[in-house]
Amino acid sequence: MERALRRILDETTAGDPMSYLRWTHKSTRVLAEELGRLGHAISHVTVARRLWEMGYSLQANVKTLEGPQHPERDQQFRYLNQQVSQFMRSRDPVLSVDTKKKELVGAFKNAGRSWHPQGRPESVLIHDFPIAGQGKAIPYGTYDVARDEALVNVGITHDTAEFAVESLRRWWRMLGKKAYPRARRMLICAAAGGSNGNRLRAWKVHLQALSDQLRLPITVCHYPPGTSKWNQIEHRLFSFVSMNWQGRPLVSYQAVVNLIGHTTTRSGLKVRALLDTRRYETGQRFAEQEMTALRLKRHAFHGDWNYTIQPRPSP
Repeated sequence: MERALRRILDETTAGDPMSYLRWTHKSTRVLAEELGRLGHAISHVTVARRLWEMGYSLQANVKTLEGPQHPERDQQFRYLNQQVSQFMRSRDPVLSVDTKKKELVGAFKNAGRSWHPQGRPESVLIHDFPIAGQGKAIPYGTYDVARDEALVNVGITHDTAEFAVESLRRWWRMLGKKAYPRARRMLICAAAGGSNGNRLRAWKVHLQALSDQLRLPITVCHYPPGTSKWNQIEHRLFSFVSMNWQGRPLVSYQAVVNLIGHTTTRSGLKVRALLDTRRYETGQRFAEQEMTALRLKRHAFHGDWNYTIQPRPSP
């Protein structure tokens, strides 16, 4: 029964990347009815209890959390889920990507509590002055939806489109190439903003370079604006990373990498983490000529959010 419930929830689950909390807009009565149609006789009270056990909470009003809805929000969610289903059926990689909140690295207080011998709490600085630390950690996650496996690339300079695509490249080199030796294409599910935003020229230019390198078409489907918490990486990876290091000062970059890499879940999540010491520059500009050279095909439905980049012919 729990497996059936998880399948029903999969397309309507959102999460807070800073906690275990997840939520769905479907009521317990609706969920009980859907389970009944699948042959599971269960009351809405039992559904509520199982949701609580699975880490779900009641959802606040959508506009309180996400702002006004885009008029094509629901159609985009349906289209994105159709694309995910097609790629999963053909056993091609489906990746959920995003950047976790930047973290100060140093002996700073980290919210939450962790176990220590009684009367011996870990000492941290009174003030969180960045100058007293080593810098900021920028974790960019690439989550494999089918395999419940992730690579987190921890940057030290800037969260740029080049950094985001390099994180994807590292995922392929370390995990993807072995897991998908017969891959014919790749699907990326990404938020509409940040370093992988749908309006960023640099994101598309660097993705084209990755497609050329891997000789694979790369399809990108963006979540509608203001709905990044519905991205699967938020509630399947980042929430557990945050809980794993709560109460533990991120005293060094190696500590950040180790804590991320030791994140696990009861569902069997596997995480690998590495430090990216490359320096990424902001403000990259690309001329119109470079954009027209891209082999980018916009999909018939909302081409700003959904597009495929084909590899260019080898010189």
